[in-house]
Amino acid sequence: MNIKDAITDRMSVRSYLEKPISKETLTNILDTARWAPSGTNTQPWKVIVTQGKSKQAISSAFLNAHKKGIKTNPDYDYYPTEWAEPFKSRRFECGMDLYKALSIGREDKEKREAAALANYDFFGAPVSIFFFIDKVMGKGSWVDMGMFIQSVMLAARQYGLGSCPQASTSDYPDIVRDILDVSDQYALICGLSLGYPNDESPVNQYRTRRESVESFTSWAD
Repeated sequence: MNIKDAITDRMSVRSYLEKPISKETLTNILDTARWAPSGTNTQPWKVIVTQGKSKQAISSAFLNAHKKGIKTNPDYDYYPTEWAEPFKSRRFECGMDLYKALSIGREDKEKREAAALANYDFFGAPVSIFFFIDKVMGKGSWVDMGMFIQSVMLAARQYGLGSCPQASTSDYPDIVRDILDVSDQYALICGLSLGYPNDESPVNQYRTRRESVESFTSWAD
């Protein structure tokens, strides 16, 4: 697979086959991603691969926290407090397209909640990779983390794997740190669901749209 295809074919996969991923494959993916750039080569990433019991424990704890009405407390604000255009419209369009793919009506609150809670089950993926960063690091290192996580997703395409980076999996960082025995000095950025895509699932048939190059680019001579 060439680089262009890896980038343009990548999508957020929300349904996976019940097919395990070998440790060798996971290691190879991370071995490729470790070459991602970072300011002054700080390599700020801390990675924990969860599957089996550890992944299930986190999933169960997430769902239990939600059921009890425990307020989410992520280590950082992923989204703005108030939405402004054009971001508000793009977010709305993304949500509507997803619900359409899932055949969920606009007023069907029960199915909408079920779709949201599927995040806490990692959409049935066999693996979830959690990414942490030391809290002493600045915003530049968070940019580095984004490039590293993207590298993981692109490297996974080489092996026919799909992925979904999930801000929702950082809703309860203390749960994740406790189960995985991670020090509080590390902020949880997100989890990444990883597995072989279920290409027959309707939810994997829709794609989010992208703006044209002309819409976001200016040329300075």
